[in-house]
Amino acid sequence: MTRRSNLGNALGLALLTATATLSNMTYAAPQTMMVAGGCFWCVESDFESIKGVSDVVSGYSGGHTKNPTYRQVSAGNTGHFEVAVIYFDDDIVSLKALADYYWKTIDPTDDTGQFCDKGAPYKTAMFYQTDQQKAVFEASLARVEKTKPFKENIVTPILPAKTFYPAEEYHQSYYTKNPIRYAYYRASCGRDSRIESLWGEVVSH
Repeated sequence: MTRRSNLGNALGLALLTATATLSNMTYAAPQTMMVAGGCFWCVESDFESIKGVSDVVSGYSGGHTKNPTYRQVSAGNTGHFEVAVIYFDDDIVSLKALADYYWKTIDPTDDTGQFCDKGAPYKTAMFYQTDQQKAVFEASLARVEKTKPFKENIVTPILPAKTFYPAEEYHQSYYTKNPIRYAYYRASCGRDSRIESLWGEVVSH
């Protein structure tokens, strides 16, 4: 069974403290972080470029409909965000570093969606799985509030994590499966130009 199918039955984020034993040796499971940053194709692309991130899985969370489809979520009737679960090795990259990086990949001043995608599914949010994660996210937000190079208020909420539903397979790693279409979408949506106007640079994609 694949990681993505495993995620469908539970939050899948219990991996945070799990360990797996193989051949009498114990290996720490990868850490996870869940965020909403508008189009999940772009969140995948941005975070999979980071050393220490082993996988990013696109999906839906935060709503009231069980096992939602992309069509249902994009219609805006399920209460779900488009989200991504980021798997990482915290011996290589810390949760703090990933949280700080997250802000530079979004427009945290927009409470209507992200870039050309508007509506509830495309709003931003950070979802904490533990009190420790909540504290890391809140500290990251506080640092950004002090150092942000723009005057607008940050409206991205920090919310408790809810059940995660993996998106359909064709959405996973879309940017590698359809690089031309993805590049056209990202450019025409104005994501990087808006990020650069806010932060002064585009970190990566």
